[in-house]
Amino acid sequence: MSSPAPALRLNRTQWLICLIAAIGFAFDIYELLMLPLIIKPAIASLSAPLVQELIAGGMAPAQAAALWAPGGELYVKWARALFFIPALAGGVFGLLGGYLTDRLGRRRVLTFSILLYAFAAFAAGFATSLPQLLVLRCLVFVGVCVEFVAAVAWLAELFPNPMQREKVLGYTQAFSSVGGFMVGGANLLAARWAMDLPPIHGVNEAWRYTLISGVIPAIPLILIRPFLPESPVWAEKKKAGKLRRPSLAELFSPALRRTTVLTTLAFAASYGLAFGAIQQLPQILGATGVGTPAERGHPAMIASAKAAVGEAAQAAQAAGQPELTPAQRRQVGGNASDAQVAKVTLLQEMGGLTGRFLLAVLAVRILSRRALFRVFQLPSLIFVPLLFWWIAGALQQPDSLLWIKVGIFVAGLLVVGQFSFWGNYIPLVFPVHLRGTGESFAANIGGRVLGTAAAWFTLTLSASAPGTPPDPARIALVGAGVAAAYALLGAVLTRWLPEPKEGAHAE
Repeated sequence: MSSPAPALRLNRTQWLICLIAAIGFAFDIYELLMLPLIIKPAIASLSAPLVQELIAGGMAPAQAAALWAPGGELYVKWARALFFIPALAGGVFGLLGGYLTDRLGRRRVLTFSILLYAFAAFAAGFATSLPQLLVLRCLVFVGVCVEFVAAVAWLAELFPNPMQREKVLGYTQAFSSVGGFMVGGANLLAARWAMDLPPIHGVNEAWRYTLISGVIPAIPLILIRPFLPESPVWAEKKKAGKLRRPSLAELFSPALRRTTVLTTLAFAASYGLAFGAIQQLPQILGATGVGTPAERGHPAMIASAKAAVGEAAQAAQAAGQPELTPAQRRQVGGNASDAQVAKVTLLQEMGGLTGRFLLAVLAVRILSRRALFRVFQLPSLIFVPLLFWWIAGALQQPDSLLWIKVGIFVAGLLVVGQFSFWGNYIPLVFPVHLRGTGESFAANIGGRVLGTAAAWFTLTLSASAPGTPPDPARIALVGAGVAAAYALLGAVLTRWLPEPKEGAHAE
C-alpha cells in the first residue's frame, strides 16, 4: 500500500458530523453495556411476584426463593434469555436494517433507529414483568445494531481522504468507551440517589433509573441528525442510477465469500472475549445472599452491602419507623453492592477508552490492517483468560480488589480497542451498494449473535446445581475458558483477513 494522502482540515459541518457520530457511538455502547450492571437487581425485583405465586401454589418458601436466586434454575434461564435473545433480535433485524441502509440511504435509517432505541430505553425502566423487559431490550438492541452499521457506512463515505477517514472513524468510535464510562457513572449515581428520586411503581430501585437514563444522550441525536447531509457517494450513485440493488446472496459470491466469512467470525471472536468474560464481572464481584450462610461475592462488596443495610436499619430505628423488611434489606444492600461494582466497571471503560484512542493513533501509522489488529488481539489472547483464571482463585482475598481493577483496565484496553478496529476496517472491504448489508452481517450476525453467545456459554456452563447459590469463582473460571476459545479462533482467522484496496470507500 502507498503512503496515505495528507489529511485536510475539517469544516464546520464535518465537525458537527463528528460530534453527532461520537454521541451516537457513545449511546450505542451505553445501552449494550447496561444489562450486566442491572440484571441481578432487575430479575430480583421482577421475579418477586412469581416467587409468591410458587409459594401460593404449595411450594416451600425457601425452595421458591432458591429457584429465583442468582444461580438458581429460573434465574439462570432468564439471565441467559436477557443476554442472548436481544442480541439475536438485534442481529436478525439489524441485518434487515443494513439492507435498508443500502436501499434507503444512511441518514434516514440512522434517524429512525435512534427513535426506536430511545423509546425502548425509556420504557424499559417502567417494565412490570420479565417478558416485558425482554421485549423492550430486544427493541433497544435492534435500534443499536442498525444505528452502528448506518453510522459507520455514513462516516466512511463522508470523508474520502484516507488519513482523515481513519482519524474520524478511530476517534469518533473512541467515544463508544465514553458511553461505557457514562453508563457506569449513571449506575453509580442511580444507586447512590435512588431513594431520593420519584418512585416507579411504588419503589425506588436503582436499576430502573439506570435504564431510563439511556434516553438522555439520544435527545441531541434526534434533533440534529435529520439535518445533516446524506452520504455523497451513495447519493451520487443513486441519482445516476448506478447504485446496484443490495443482495444478501451476493455476500457469498466467489468475490466476497472469503471476506464475509472471515470478518463475521473474527468479529464474533472480539465480542466473545467481552461477553464471555469481561461483561460477567458484575456477576462475579457483586454481593448476593448477604447475611445468610450462602452469601457470595467479593468480600469488599459484601462488606459494603452489610454496612449500608446496618446504616439504613439504624436510620429507620432513629426515625421511629418499622424495622426494615427482608425485601427492603435486599434493596438497600443490592444498591450498595451495585455502587461498588460500578466503580470497578468504570476502570474497565477507562481502559477501553484508552484502547480506542490508541487504535485511532496507530491506524494512520500501521498501514497493514492485519498488523494493526494483532497489536490488540494477540496480547488479549493471553491476558484476558489468565486474568479471569486468577480472579477465580483470588476472589475471596480482600486485598485482591486493587489488582482486579488494574487487570480489568488492561483487559478493557486490549478488547475494546478491537471493537474500534472493525469500524475502520469493514467499510473498506465491501462495495458501496453492499456496504450496509455486509457491515450488518459481520457486526450483527458475527458480533451481536455469535459473539454475545459467549455470555450464554459462560452462564450455562457455570450454573450451580438446582437449589444452591451461584459460585462466582466458577463463573470466572468458565469465563476464562470461553474467552480463550473465542480469542484463539480469532487469532487463527486473522491470518487470512483481506487487506482493503486503495479507493475502496467509493467503489
